[in-house]
Amino acid sequence: MVLMGRAPLSRFVQERLWAARRAGVPLERAAAVAGVSSRTARLWVERAGGVPPRAVVPSGVRLSLAEREEIAVGVAAGESLAAIGRRLGRPACTISREVARNRGVRGYRASKAQQAAQVRARRPKPAKLAVNHRLRGQVEDWLALRWSPQQIAARLVSEFPGDPEMRVSHETIYQSLFVQSRGALRKELTGCLRTGRAIRRPARKSADARGKIPGMVMISERPAEAGDRAVPGHWEGDLIIGRDGRSAIGTLVERSTRFVLLLHLPHGSGAEAVRDAMTAKIATLPAELRGSLTWDQGREMLEHHRFTVDTGMQVYFCDPHSPWQRGTNENTNGLLRQFFPKGTDLSAHSAADLDYVQMLMNGRPRQTLGWHTPAEALATLLASSQ
Repeated sequence: MVLMGRAPLSRFVQERLWAARRAGVPLERAAAVAGVSSRTARLWVERAGGVPPRAVVPSGVRLSLAEREEIAVGVAAGESLAAIGRRLGRPACTISREVARNRGVRGYRASKAQQAAQVRARRPKPAKLAVNHRLRGQVEDWLALRWSPQQIAARLVSEFPGDPEMRVSHETIYQSLFVQSRGALRKELTGCLRTGRAIRRPARKSADARGKIPGMVMISERPAEAGDRAVPGHWEGDLIIGRDGRSAIGTLVERSTRFVLLLHLPHGSGAEAVRDAMTAKIATLPAELRGSLTWDQGREMLEHHRFTVDTGMQVYFCDPHSPWQRGTNENTNGLLRQFFPKGTDLSAHSAADLDYVQMLMNGRPRQTLGWHTPAEALATLLASSQ
């Protein structure tokens, strides 16, 4: 409580009184809540002309001391948390969390809540895996078994269901491995990760940062017949990239028969080179197999308009970071890695080499085709259309 005769009263003490008055609390009770005498309270009201000043405006993401004073007054006056939130311009859930987190034996106190918030906001925080030795030991044991951080985070929940201290997110595990200044996990454990990388690869730039391809027609506008695989002639395409991104092979897969075409790109994977290679391959197909082509938003498709004019095939583009929209092509590219391993120089393969692999792929029985080969499935479709 603030006593009369001392230094001028804090503006926050005055704000307690006004917050109570705005909440409809009688003057005598509002004075008691603010910790001042009734005489002082009347004097403040008279000086303000009986009109309470405007309520505290939200100060940003975090609650300010003034807002916490408002919350304390409202709670003491029996005001609902929703009403306090409306007065402060804050969601009711924010007020609820604030009160639940900082309610002590004597109830909610603004000064105590402010001190606790300042302590929680201190940076840098000690890493959880650095201070919890039992948790760190368990994580290290599972990393040594080649478990992924996602598997470890999920297994902790089932192995220690009643122990909230034995919880850690997969992101925290990654941070503790790659940011050694956090001092939580041994650096050599990065070798247990599936990637084996000792540093974290930067996040891929967004499509907006890379620049969009002009005139794209999105996959949402692709004909329904292409989606259900009932009609042949709809293709998915992509590039298989070689070592250091310096070489590439183009892949085209027919959606209904899984028939594969491989594009030889000896002069690089620029837009013009990819366009010319695709146009040459598509020219070998009958007209009924030139329905559409679905590709991702790679810059190699900048010449898609010219390709459409030359072949009559409309190109549809997938949404950013949505490889499942070209699921047939993604699966086929995985199978092709048997012949073109990652990290190898793909320019070493001639056009004849690609034709040979193409023949092997199209002559391989596929379970999804009832153990027929793509070549057989394509021949059957073409025969039935005549």
